[in-house]
Amino acid sequence: MANASPPRLLSQKEADIQMMLAAEVHLGTKNCDFQMERYVFKRRNDGIYIINLGKTWDKLQLAARVIVAIENPKDIIVQSARPYGQRAVLKFAQHTGANAIAGRHTPGTFTNQLQTSFNEPRLLILTDPRTDHQPIKEAALGNIPTIAFCDTDSPMRYVDIGIPANNKGKHSIGCLFWILARMVLQMRGSLRPGHKWDVMVDLFFYREPEEAKEKEEEEAATAADYGITDYSAAGDQWPAQVSDAPWPTDAPAAIPAAPVVSWTAEPVAAADGWGEPVPGPAPVEGAPTATGWDL
Repeated sequence: MANASPPRLLSQKEADIQMMLAAEVHLGTKNCDFQMERYVFKRRNDGIYIINLGKTWDKLQLAARVIVAIENPKDIIVQSARPYGQRAVLKFAQHTGANAIAGRHTPGTFTNQLQTSFNEPRLLILTDPRTDHQPIKEAALGNIPTIAFCDTDSPMRYVDIGIPANNKGKHSIGCLFWILARMVLQMRGSLRPGHKWDVMVDLFFYREPEEAKEKEEEEAATAADYGITDYSAAGDQWPAQVSDAPWPTDAPAAIPAAPVVSWTAEPVAAADGWGEPVPGPAPVEGAPTATGWDL
């Protein structure tokens, strides 16, 4: 019996397209912009357009070449107003050295020089042209080239390099930014081509706040050790055995408090005439004098 041939190793492009299929990068929407028709492979029976992932990979390569051509990575701004892309944007900026804007765009960031957040980037990378329409318009006014992940229904106005992809799924956005960051590092020479990148793609995925909070609580619970610690091995610091003698139960009798005596009051004689005079209360001004007949 002939030995089975070993499985063929996938090329970099084939492995990336396989990963994009798993992350559903190829799923578009039921609408298609006329400028995105060239990137559509076919349409499913339910009306959803399928994106050609071969063209997506080629556009990712083109975008990576443009990013590498900029000498100072701080001149690149990666932006995402949608929550699904904010974690991916921050991770991409961390690994490539770009500036990240995660969250709402402040109008005038690229046009108003009086703002403290004013910036003049040489390149703008966006997650969704529809959600990030404000930075796209400001970049067009400032002649800033723009790269954007475009779904089949995304407007392509003022977008210089549109990467056809599903920009609505959290796994899709994370996978695209991970592949783009790895391509940039490979072209810069800091990552050898053909070698596996030690950064996992899961780090670029959006995480639910409740899920992250539950995980942190679980880690805190496992970190806290509530078991009984054996202190007998501590040497002379702790006694080896506690005395079994019972604790005393009879509490000492309470000491009576001394009577409070007012020395300013005049002494009053005892009723029977015997004993020492006991000081009485001080007379109140305006009070009637006791006569002994008003019983």
